[in-house]
This record gives sequence, structure tokens and C-alpha cells, in this order.
Amino acid sequence: MTVSAPKYLTTNEVAARYRTAPSTVRYWRHIGYIPGGVKRGRKVLYNVAILDAWDAEQAQAGGAAA
Repeated sequence: MTVSAPKYLTTNEVAARYRTAPSTVRYWRHIGYIPGGVKRGRKVLYNVAILDAWDAEQAQAGGAAA
């Protein structure tokens, strides 16, 4: 049995991914720096595929985000 990766990450999971505080992720979303934040009820979820594409774009531009 294989466990698949989640399609969406919470703010805390994104913070852990980028080794930063959840408040920083919320600020990044507020200023439009990080893509893919979608509100679902009270939570904001981030699409993993969009974050992966953004990471690749940032690395290619020379501003590696992770």
C-alpha cells in the first residue's frame, strides 16, 4: 500500500516546507509573493503542484526559495 502526497498543504505545512514561521507565509500571501493560496472555510490551503512550479521558476530566476 502506497501513501500519496497531499494535493494541498496548510499554512503550517508550507511554513515547514520553506523553514519559516506560519506568520511569514501569511504575510507572503498578503503581499502576493507566494502563489496558490485558496480559502476553504477558515483554512487557507496551498496547491502543491503550484508551489512546485513556483519553486522551479524561482530557482531558474536565481532566487531559490527553498
